[in-house]
Amino acid sequence: MILRFSNCYTILILVLVCTFQFVEAQLTDLARLEYSFIPSTRSEDQYTRLRALINYPIEVKEKDYLIIGAEYNRILLNLEENYPFNTEPLKRLHVIDLSFAYTFKSNSTWRFGFKINPRIASTLTKTLTMDDLFLNGGAYMIKDRTDATDIPKPYRLILGLTYNTTAGVPFPLPFVSYYRRVNENWSFNAGVPKSNLKYFINERNMVQTFVVLDGYYAHLQEPTSVNGESVDNISLSVAVGGLGYEFYFTKHLVAYSYLGYTFRLNNVLRNRDRDEIFKLNDLNAFYLRTGIKFKI
Repeated sequence: MILRFSNCYTILILVLVCTFQFVEAQLTDLARLEYSFIPSTRSEDQYTRLRALINYPIEVKEKDYLIIGAEYNRILLNLEENYPFNTEPLKRLHVIDLSFAYTFKSNSTWRFGFKINPRIASTLTKTLTMDDLFLNGGAYMIKDRTDATDIPKPYRLILGLTYNTTAGVPFPLPFVSYYRRVNENWSFNAGVPKSNLKYFINERNMVQTFVVLDGYYAHLQEPTSVNGESVDNISLSVAVGGLGYEFYFTKHLVAYSYLGYTFRLNNVLRNRDRDEIFKLNDLNAFYLRTGIKFKI
């Protein structure tokens, strides 16, 4: 089945979101607890996500690591608008990731990484089927000079190819992210799905402006029906801009909070072929994401 361009574009956004979060976590995060909330001031609908993540690196040999990880997302959809279908099957979604990655230093400049990421994304109201299972993966080249003392402006460049079964695209997609510490007070990150400009007040306090993409894609084990058409999947893609704050309890333990406003919100019910069947409330709203993480 060939997806319409708009549907394919939305799902590709979700692929990039998941890919970036995975790479970012593999690089720095050993554990994370996070809460996200999107209330709508002009609608009764609300979106809440609870997220927990853990990564355990195992040194295979000097500078070579096997990283085993797990992540759980619980998504709560409070759909109170008067929709022409039963919203009960959409109330709770679960996204469970396992990850197996291997990274090694090829030379003094580049580090390579490979990962495979099986996923369960479903309402989990019945026994698992193949429709609830997805497989993601990727290969990356990482040039990390963030700790370098021989250059005036440390940086990190990530180049990669990713594959995700939710995209409906039978070939790998490119991935690029570039970070640079400009001086003692400023840094920036340019890429998709996250770009930011950070200001370091001191060693323990940092503020930033950001633009980020967020979202999910999941299977409905109890399909609902809209206008006589079966709905088997649901997806959300959100583009957000705003301000963020991070507080460093220690060098490795960080609390953070981001407050923004969505300038694109696309919440869609899809059939088995991932074609759009019905669009849920797409009114832009405030966005809150806060949590605590332990990082390298």
